[in-house]
Amino acid sequence: MRRHRSVGAALVGALCTLALVAGPVGAQPAGSSTAFVPVTPGPIMHTHAEAAEYADTHRGAAPTGTNDFTCRPSNEHPKPVILAHGTDSNSYSDFAALAPLLVESGWCVFVLNYGLAAGDEEYGTGDIRVSAAQLGGFVDTVRAATGADEVDLLGYSQGATVARYYINELGGDDVVDRWVGVASPSYGGTFYGLGAAAALVPGALEIAEESFSVALVQQLEGSELLEQLNTPTDTVPGVRYTTIGTNVDEVIQPAGNVALRSGDAVNYEIQDLCPQDLTGHFNMVYDPFALSLMRHALDPDRYGLGDCVPVALGTGIPEMIIQSNF
Repeated sequence: MRRHRSVGAALVGALCTLALVAGPVGAQPAGSSTAFVPVTPGPIMHTHAEAAEYADTHRGAAPTGTNDFTCRPSNEHPKPVILAHGTDSNSYSDFAALAPLLVESGWCVFVLNYGLAAGDEEYGTGDIRVSAAQLGGFVDTVRAATGADEVDLLGYSQGATVARYYINELGGDDVVDRWVGVASPSYGGTFYGLGAAAALVPGALEIAEESFSVALVQQLEGSELLEQLNTPTDTVPGVRYTTIGTNVDEVIQPAGNVALRSGDAVNYEIQDLCPQDLTGHFNMVYDPFALSLMRHALDPDRYGLGDCVPVALGTGIPEMIIQSNF
């Protein structure tokens, strides 16, 4: 079984290699992926690397307080929140800080590990279209269990695209009120231009699918999936869309590709609200200011912004590189 390296530095290295390689390799079969509902609670974590390490040694862990199917939404929070994780990851690794914050704030919170491609060890590797359908089935399960007519979806990185594909393309707009995309590859990333360069080499994208995943290639700027998702518009009526990005995103370049371009979308950039917070892509779901901003995006009338404190550029990256590659 392949074990993908999920850190931006590893992806950049792989794309550098692709630029030197020609010749097609058999691509991963689209549609061949599975999903899993984690129910074994893990502890609250304060860094992405710590959460990823715990997830590696406790397969199937769920963020504290999530997937309680006896939870009934309150009058203050009538819509359950479903969190969608990123690429080569899982719900615990990405949401071991956010989920407990939302549960403590009074929401019923649910998570799904989706998109485990055949032959892979990590979730979020399968075709995004299939992952979106898996998420849609989970939405139906949550609505049936809680009695809620609607849910809110918050997706991190690939999860934002999975959730938006479900809403825009698979009829999820009928049952979703809010969509929040955190570090969302709304218009894809170029990985500092290397993705675009690889696209010009015959067979390079097929190699990327085989070496990493079809989901990664679908998140490159100009991909067929993103063109479909953003045409004719990147939103659909009846859903409230919010993006949260950072101008020092290590993965999505240019960083402005996080923002949606429809006039009714709300687009936040962390540095516009807290200039001294230089948190990047991988640290966003563990940065206290960003976490408070996510809660605000889900309920702006009830929750304000968190305290703005300095965060150094590159925070969390060395630890994630070590955790992911050693």
